[in-house]
Amino acid sequence: MTTLTVSGRVAQVLSSYASDVFGVMGNGNVYFLDAAEQQGLRFTAVRHEGAAIAAADAYYRASGRLAVGTTTYGPGYTNALTALAEAVQAQIPVVLVTGDAPTTGARPWDVDQATIAAGLGAATFTVTRDDADAITRQAVEYALSRRTAVVLAIPYDLAALEAAEGDLPEPAALKMTDDGGTDLAQVARLLAGARRPLILAGRGAHLAGAGPELRELADRLGALTAGTALALNLLNGEGYLGVAGGFGTDTAAGLMGEADVVLVAGASLSPFTMRFGHLLGPDATVIQIDTAVEPTNPRVDVFVQADVKVAASRLLSLLDGEAAAGAWRAEASRRLAVGAGHAAGSDEIVDGRLDPRALAAALDAVLPERRTVVQDGGHFIGWAPMYWHIPRPQDLVMVGTAFQSIGLGLASAVGAARAVEDDRTLVLASGDGGFLMGLSDLESLIGAARSAIVVIYNDAAYGAEIHQYGSQGLTEKPMLIPEVDFSGVARALGAESAVIRSLDDLSALQDWIDAGAKGTFVADCRITSSVRAPWLTEWMNATRAPKAALAAVAAVAAG
Repeated sequence: MTTLTVSGRVAQVLSSYASDVFGVMGNGNVYFLDAAEQQGLRFTAVRHEGAAIAAADAYYRASGRLAVGTTTYGPGYTNALTALAEAVQAQIPVVLVTGDAPTTGARPWDVDQATIAAGLGAATFTVTRDDADAITRQAVEYALSRRTAVVLAIPYDLAALEAAEGDLPEPAALKMTDDGGTDLAQVARLLAGARRPLILAGRGAHLAGAGPELRELADRLGALTAGTALALNLLNGEGYLGVAGGFGTDTAAGLMGEADVVLVAGASLSPFTMRFGHLLGPDATVIQIDTAVEPTNPRVDVFVQADVKVAASRLLSLLDGEAAAGAWRAEASRRLAVGAGHAAGSDEIVDGRLDPRALAAALDAVLPERRTVVQDGGHFIGWAPMYWHIPRPQDLVMVGTAFQSIGLGLASAVGAARAVEDDRTLVLASGDGGFLMGLSDLESLIGAARSAIVVIYNDAAYGAEIHQYGSQGLTEKPMLIPEVDFSGVARALGAESAVIRSLDDLSALQDWIDAGAKGTFVADCRITSSVRAPWLTEWMNATRAPKAALAAVAAVAAG
């Protein structure tokens, strides 16, 4: 057996799970990166340590394959914390390989990295000289089985030492959750008797590969279907209503509200999906199938802990005869045909800038059909799922939503660019505020992407704050950003670019696409801050309602 260092054993085990590593080299991980290259792992350099985890996270979301992020100890590690928290909150398997304090004790500049990770909800696995391979395997299996981020720490004084020899353990087979047992018989009876059934799928259903089974189940029942934003088009077909929640249309939401039995498959029923309690009718029976240990929303009436794919297959075998739904789909089709869709936006805005709705619609017609979209967080976040065709769930990588962050978009685009197929174009949608936060990794994207388009919704402001707080009379001065010439910055770094002040200016992007769409194109789109996204209006109304109710109670009490 070849003698390897501790870093070498770590890299060897990781190479059996992953092909890609993203990170920034430093004292704490230099030996690991050397070993990773010897093991054939592809290293993509990023320019900020936070991008290491964000890129690995997006790589998984776009491909379903594990990736590794790596940083040095101390400041390199702490720089990665926001992206690490996002991965934990979003339940994304990712491994952060980092240096750590030596086994002889902390140095003056060391911090307690394991305690910091625990505060974010991430477990830390610290390798030893005797068990580097086994501990690495344990960390990866933990990340995959629990769908979470983990930290794999290599003490500084062990990184270059020879590891103890031993047999390299084989990867453990992941166990699939069972089908929910007899609970599914009750679910089958409820679905068979439904007159207006709805199947709502989430990212858990996509990750379980349950799309075909749920689609067949919907067709058997005559059910309408919908998805969360992270399961967009998973159940596309007859009766598909689109996105459930603030990114959907009011017509579709009205139909969802009339469902009498709702099967929720692998979705958590977040406040945004539930339209803050208004999506489903008060009398609807809500069934949730999920790998969680308990229902994730008080509206759930029947909960089955199971793998969604296995459970859906079992339900198909339990259903016998014709369902009661009858003409439910036909009625829905008629109403969708005449109902209002998303607002088209205006060609003329008083301030002379672009309406983001009209821009998004125009971009959809220009962007290559085979696209994978990465969305940073921000006010603009709904324009892609609302106005752009997203072919498959894995083609919409929405980052920052779990941890409510902005600034991870560029880093995430690097990981997604490494994950997408050669004939697919990576499209990043970002706001100007978030783009400036991650600006150093524009260079990383330009270097990593075969074909990438960056759309910057540039309103010279933190748009969400303008609408939430500027509208209340708070000073807008801290909410404003000097208008940056992102097009000029992009050209300096080697990308093609154009400033988009009118829809006609999109011809520059169209010409680049027609010429082969090779490299990176940055579209600096100057949009107005006067248009408020409907999802934000909904959120603002929901958060203000309790305050208004309390004020009314106080007024009555005072009277």
